[in-house]
Amino acid sequence: MNITLNVFYENPFWVGIFEKNFGNSLEVARIVFGKEPKDAEVYEFILKHYNSIKFSSPVKEVNTGNKRINPKRLQREIKKQIQNCGVGTKSQNALKLEYESSKKQRKEIAKAKREEEEKLKFQLKQQKKKDKKRGH
Repeated sequence: MNITLNVFYENPFWVGIFEKNFGNSLEVARIVFGKEPKDAEVYEFILKHYNSIKFSSPVKEVNTGNKRINPKRLQREIKKQIQNCGVGTKSQNALKLEYESSKKQRKEIAKAKREEEEKLKFQLKQQKKKDKKRGH
């Protein structure tokens, strides 16, 4: 298992990205530090909060062989990949996948809640209509 931490400035905060590599899978976590952290602060954060960090679900890595490829073909493939998925590191792509999946879950939960509220509201209107018709 290999764990790395990259700290960089992402306007307006300093962000740390933890990467856990083991076998062919990659797990990622994003931590926002706020102001620029000193080395001691980063080390202290790792010691105190590493166990509470929530990593993304494992993403399989694709290992390519070291076969020599024609440079023009390589440029075409790179251009095609950039157009399809955009520029970013494996960590950023894994975080994006995790964000999209959580966004989808939130939308499903919100939709179910909204439908339930509408159903209750409709039943209440029906009950009021029924009571009015009875003359109560």
